[in-house]
Amino acid sequence: MRMIPRMLRCRLTVCCLTIVALADTASAEFRAGAAIVDVTPEALPVLVNGGMLSRSIGTVKTRLHARAIVLDDGNERLAVVVVDSCMMPRPLLDDAKALAATRTEIAADHMLISATHTHSAPSSLSCLGTEADANYVPYLRVKLAEAIAAAEANLEPAQVGWAVGDAPEYTALRRWIRRPDRIANDPFGNPTVRANMHAGANWDDVTGESGPEDPALSLIAFQSVAGRPIAVLANFSMHYFSDQALSADYFGLFSEGLQQHLGSGSGDGHPPFVGIMSHGCSGDIWRRDYTKPPAERDDGRTIGSFADGLLKIALDAYATIAFKSDVDLAMAETRLRLNYRVPDEQRLEWAQGVVDAMGDRPPQDTTEVYAREQVILHERQATEIVVQALRIGDIAIATTPNETYALTGLKLKLQSPLRQTMVIELANGGDGYIPPPEQHFLGGYNTWPARSAGLEVTAEPKITESALELLEQVAAHPRRTYQQSRGPLAHAILKARPVAYWRLDDFAAPRAADSSGHHRDAIYETGVVFFLEGPRSDLFCEADETNRAAHFAGGRLRARVAELGDQYSVSLWFWNGMPTDARDIAGWMFSRERDHGLGPEGDHLGLGGTTHPGKLVFLHGDGNSGDPQHGDGQSVGRTEIERWTWNHVVLVRDGQAVRVYLNGRSDPEIEVTLPAESSSATDESFFGGRSDNQSNWEGRLDEIAVFDRPLSVKEVTALSD
Repeated sequence: MRMIPRMLRCRLTVCCLTIVALADTASAEFRAGAAIVDVTPEALPVLVNGGMLSRSIGTVKTRLHARAIVLDDGNERLAVVVVDSCMMPRPLLDDAKALAATRTEIAADHMLISATHTHSAPSSLSCLGTEADANYVPYLRVKLAEAIAAAEANLEPAQVGWAVGDAPEYTALRRWIRRPDRIANDPFGNPTVRANMHAGANWDDVTGESGPEDPALSLIAFQSVAGRPIAVLANFSMHYFSDQALSADYFGLFSEGLQQHLGSGSGDGHPPFVGIMSHGCSGDIWRRDYTKPPAERDDGRTIGSFADGLLKIALDAYATIAFKSDVDLAMAETRLRLNYRVPDEQRLEWAQGVVDAMGDRPPQDTTEVYAREQVILHERQATEIVVQALRIGDIAIATTPNETYALTGLKLKLQSPLRQTMVIELANGGDGYIPPPEQHFLGGYNTWPARSAGLEVTAEPKITESALELLEQVAAHPRRTYQQSRGPLAHAILKARPVAYWRLDDFAAPRAADSSGHHRDAIYETGVVFFLEGPRSDLFCEADETNRAAHFAGGRLRARVAELGDQYSVSLWFWNGMPTDARDIAGWMFSRERDHGLGPEGDHLGLGGTTHPGKLVFLHGDGNSGDPQHGDGQSVGRTEIERWTWNHVVLVRDGQAVRVYLNGRSDPEIEVTLPAESSSATDESFFGGRSDNQSNWEGRLDEIAVFDRPLSVKEVTALSD
């Protein structure tokens, strides 16, 4: 049966619509088509963005392409296009979609167009110090429409499959948290930079990464019903490799590698196979692993060997795919109006003065770039963004128009109604970084207000929620509720009957979920980031799941557990990020204080700094007086604990007796007897600091359990083995 054009169907009566729908359903057949269109500029030189200042390039190292896939199930038709570009603005893409809609049977809101984020492509979006190239933008618009039309022309009966490879050696966190005594200035002269790109290059300056990575290399593969490969859409979270311009970076090399390995069946009248690498959530990601010693960070990989390594993982995953043809399609889109973070009157006055002095010339340094950006944000005030979701059978794709943190991508994948979900960023626009709200507190380049990072602080949760709602719509099923699985040690903690158990596997503030069943949720303060790798994944979780922890960067976790009195125990895992030569106490990890208005008197557990480097410290009182073994003084453990390692500690309070155990050992690290009059305490506890915010914890905490009794030695050891 020949397909009835969609525009004609819209004009038919309801009765005729029903008849056509039944006919289409009866003859429904999943089809796929793909095409590659060269988008290398015809005229050189061109402006190239991706840097702070403008540059013009007149050479071509590798050709640039738009790679398109069109899918059809007899009722829905949609297009996915990935372009070798750094970023593309929504108005340009809206125009390209409108043009493509006139040349195809695809509605504009059923087209997904994204950028690879190569930093060595012609500028089609004005950003920071670079304007859009006026000659290239209209050329790209036409080529995008051409790619969609060409892919539609190649539609043929097809089948689809999904696979995921694991590529942790090819991605890493580039955004690290700085020490509280090493805060840097932002472009406006203010000391706000607690986290920034590449700060981890100097271990002495930092306490750890600011978020998780996502090492999944996802594949959606299409082949003919006879088994000939048609296209593969890959997705990976790694910012870019860096290459000479003009270049498609590793995205292009990977795509060409797929074509060389899987495209041997092309020809003989069949369209060429199309390999595509789309950009995963990489706003805080790059390839250099700063957790390694400096000598091991640059392992000699070239852009070619990097692409080849990823390609091998992809091909191994591809070999496991089970294809099916009985799939249907769905796609949905929403548009949000979001505010910019505009300058206050003082900053605007400063910025306008700098811009007036520049005249008509482009910015020449960072100060001028950010001054001009303040004026632009003030003029615009707000913008419109596009969020999409689509479904191919039981496979989903969600999009953001931003440079999105890996955590956001994980939020979408782990809560999507469909377990097989890919997240493509810089799709349908180029609206800058969207750090999760807690990351704004830490500052850094990704948060400095500009068109490259100017959306409101709540943009990330709004975009994430919109994408989840769209995924629910296309899947016709509610989102999943994420809950970390329970391995043997998690079960051991629950078996010991805690009155509260915070696994600290939360995606965001303010609530730390209580897993004990007693509904004693705790509250995160500002200065905590989420979903970092925690301790003992093989024992705290099932299968290959990663155990998750929170990283404390000046904030605390506040909790109320009633009526503990002087008979209680606290079990937790800790990972210190602070050099022990930086201050007297590296950090306080637990504090339970008296309720008498006299300051932070009570029980405090921390890690020694300059006085007792790397050793556990128990303090009863406020630390200002007293014998180190009795009364208001410090008691110190024996073992020096290495920075950036996970360790387990249990504090047992049995009336006047206090015992502190380390890593499941039966002999206490600390054992002290307190004065009889010192047992009164409030119900409020702090994890990651004290009430006076002195020497708050700088590092990770996880698996915090509170018990309303003193644990026995046998119970203590059972919580660590």
